[in-house]
Amino acid sequence: LATDDSFVESLSKGQKGYLFADETPFYSEMGGQVGDVGTIKSETALVNVYDTKRNVGGKTIHYIEVLEGTINKDDLCEFKIDSKRRDNICKNHTATHILHKALKDVLGTHVNQAGSLVNEDRLRFDFAHFKAITQEELDKIESIVNERIMEANDVITDLMTIEEAKESGAMALFDDKYGDKVRVLTVGDSKELCGGTHVSNSGEIGLFKIVSESGVAAGVRRIEAVTGENAIKYMEEKQNILKEISQLLKCSEKDIVKKIISQTSEL
Repeated sequence: LATDDSFVESLSKGQKGYLFADETPFYSEMGGQVGDVGTIKSETALVNVYDTKRNVGGKTIHYIEVLEGTINKDDLCEFKIDSKRRDNICKNHTATHILHKALKDVLGTHVNQAGSLVNEDRLRFDFAHFKAITQEELDKIESIVNERIMEANDVITDLMTIEEAKESGAMALFDDKYGDKVRVLTVGDSKELCGGTHVSNSGEIGLFKIVSESGVAAGVRRIEAVTGENAIKYMEEKQNILKEISQLLKCSEKDIVKKIISQTSEL
């Protein structure tokens, strides 16, 4: 246990601090994936974990606030992750891998990851590409990702050496520093180095929708997308907008464009 100032023997209700454990199921923020949140219980305390990170020494740090009682150093604790949030993160992270492969298939093999963010709400993927992506290309990328999701491929993880990973065709920026063994994640025709959390089968992702595409730096593009329930909500919002427009224009949804052209011409 620790505060901003020092290591401590205990933390009581209302106090914030940091908790280190011998073992933890909490994933610490890494590789673009946000850290887990949840609760920790001891016989004398209930603790909220509002973030999880890793320090320079590789130890997992739980960012905590004591909700009830007092938690003490060396307490035996029960750790509970917010599983719903973790499930959504897993869907977005696996979808990121499938997206990366689809980008290479549609735009070319020069596409390489230049940054990413994976949280429970959406995924953000930055990649090397030197011109704006056309709507036709975006539609094709989205279609490929959804095809791969509907193939319901098992997500397979293997531990291998860097050389074995290269020989297997795994995608990675091999300039980065890796340990003796690396974790290679395979889903359908996507094979990539990754230490994050994922669904066990691509079908669990459900649906993938691109919500934006933009340039963020010279030669770097960004795609933001949603999956699962968030993708359904996104589609429902679009559908509601269409309904509202059709009511205002007093026409069916399929005649909206025709009606707008007609009204614009009259004006």
